[in-house]
Amino acid sequence: MKLSRRELLAAMMAGPVLGANTAPTAPVAVQKCASYEEDQVAVLAKMFDQLGGLEGLVKNKTVTVKVNLTGSPALKFQGKPLGATHYTHPKQMMALAHLMHKAGAKRVRFVESAAQTAGPLEEYMLDSGWNVRQMKAVAPNVSYDNTNGLGPAKRYVRFAVPGGGRIFPSYHLNEIYDQTDVFVSMAKLKDHATCGVTLSMKNIFGITPASIYGDDAGVDDPNESPSKGRVNICHFGKRQPARIAAAEKDPNSSREPEYRMPRITVDLVAARPIHLSIIDGIETVTGGEGPWIKGLKYVKPGVMIAGANPVTTDTVATAIMGYNPRAPRGESAFAKCDNTLMLAEEAGIGTADLKNIEIRGTPIAEAMFPFSS
Repeated sequence: MKLSRRELLAAMMAGPVLGANTAPTAPVAVQKCASYEEDQVAVLAKMFDQLGGLEGLVKNKTVTVKVNLTGSPALKFQGKPLGATHYTHPKQMMALAHLMHKAGAKRVRFVESAAQTAGPLEEYMLDSGWNVRQMKAVAPNVSYDNTNGLGPAKRYVRFAVPGGGRIFPSYHLNEIYDQTDVFVSMAKLKDHATCGVTLSMKNIFGITPASIYGDDAGVDDPNESPSKGRVNICHFGKRQPARIAAAEKDPNSSREPEYRMPRITVDLVAARPIHLSIIDGIETVTGGEGPWIKGLKYVKPGVMIAGANPVTTDTVATAIMGYNPRAPRGESAFAKCDNTLMLAEEAGIGTADLKNIEIRGTPIAEAMFPFSS
């Protein structure tokens, strides 16, 4: 039986309460936006104002923005621009850079562990069809860094997971993630074949360097010329990362990706906290995270979501996608995997309970765009 939007929302809001929810909460801003031709600066600025303003967060600070450039630039869906399907859109990156500069940020670094390369991120973006020169002209303090290896950085930094972690007790990351005052996740509103949804938290999986966690990572030291993904180590646990990094806590734990990936995501978010989450749902895809997934569909939900807490932000985004954020494994978006939102709530990162989240701007019922229909 199909539920109406009102019935679905009521069911989610009246979900089972297991006791007082003490996980952190924060307001989430929701804004309708039908097209990238709309003024993206104005759209983002309005949401940031609804959250209390950008200046207090970034003024005189170094800001690192993790974008979502998942998969090779050669893998386009239906010939559409990458930013219209599964990549962060360049207009949004430029708008954010402008607003960060206007708010007084000392430095803004856009980062990604680019697929199958440790080369300059600018070259990867050029291959994606973006006007890098125009993007650099937006603000004088903006740079672009590929964190798949060291690149121009000098060292990797160990990030311990509070509480000891679920899969790995710590992660070795490019020092860029340590040399920052504010960390931003700029994600896309998408389904995910392994994690159910891929939003601001799952986007952080891409901060792991393939030089250490890739299929062709070094055994002892990092391989600074990685050319493969992270399937064997992170998805299936078929090998351990380079010995510079910590080995798994329990090599006898489940090798199932649908068990491992949600927990690795939560580990990473706990170890490298997110200060601002931005989720682009103006144009995107349903059915998976990229063109390599069968059954993908191009859609235009026409919505933007932002928040200071990644769990509350992803919870609202999940509800807007028509899913129950608190669904157990086997239901809703999490039919085949463990629920990352609930795991993050259990870790004390934030609440996945819509009743405890203040929505500012467009109500969920008005922004909802069911992804499963």
